[in-house]
Amino acid sequence: MVICLFDIDGTLLASGGAGKAALETALTEDFGVTLTVRIPYAGRTDRAIIRDLLREHGLDESPALLARLLEGYLRRLPAALAEHKGCVLPGIQPLLDELGRRDDVAVGLLTGNVRAGARTKLDHFGLFEHFRFGGFGDEHFDRDDVAREALAAIRAHGHETVAAENIWVIGDTPLDIRCARAIGARVAAIATGMHSVDQLRAANPDVVLPNLADPRPLLAQW
Repeated sequence: MVICLFDIDGTLLASGGAGKAALETALTEDFGVTLTVRIPYAGRTDRAIIRDLLREHGLDESPALLARLLEGYLRRLPAALAEHKGCVLPGIQPLLDELGRRDDVAVGLLTGNVRAGARTKLDHFGLFEHFRFGGFGDEHFDRDDVAREALAAIRAHGHETVAAENIWVIGDTPLDIRCARAIGARVAAIATGMHSVDQLRAANPDVVLPNLADPRPLLAQW
C-alpha cells in the first residue's frame, strides 16, 4: 500500500490569491487596521499566518482573536474564490482519478489550511471527494506537526502497517519537503507554486517535476 499526501495551494490548485485576499480583508475590515506588514504564506499553516498577522499589526495573539480572525477569513473565502478565478493545476484531475481507481493507493491531505478552509477550496474546484484523511493547520504553528497529525490520521484510517517509506508527500515548497522528512516519508516536489525546479531540487526531494501534466516519473516510484 502506498499513501499519497497532497498539499493544496500550489500543488493541487491555484486559488488566484483568494485565500490571502480573504484573510487580509478579514484583518482590515474586522479589526479596523491598515495592512502594513507582508508576511510569508507559502508552505505555512493558517494558524501561524493568522498569529503573525495579528502580531505584526500590534494585536493580541489571544485564542479569542485568533478565532475571530479565522472566522472572518472562512466567512469571506467562498466569495474570494469565486472572484479570483483560480484553477486546478495541470494533470491533477486525471492523476487523482487514476489513483482513485487503484486499490494499492490511498490518498489524503497534508496541508497548512484549516480543515474548513481546505474543504471550501477543494469543494470549489470539485476535488474534495478524492480525500478521506489528512493533517491540517487548525492546531499547529509548525508544518512538521501537521505531518505528524497526518501520520496519525493514516494509522487511524486503517493503514497501521504502512511503512514510512511507502508514504509520499506531494507539495510545492521546501517546507513540504522538510515536513515529509519529519515523519520519514518520501517526497515529490512539484514546481507549480512559488519555487522553481532548481530551488526545490536544492532541498533534496526524492522526485522533482515542473508539474504533474506527466506524472509517470512519480508513478514509476510505486
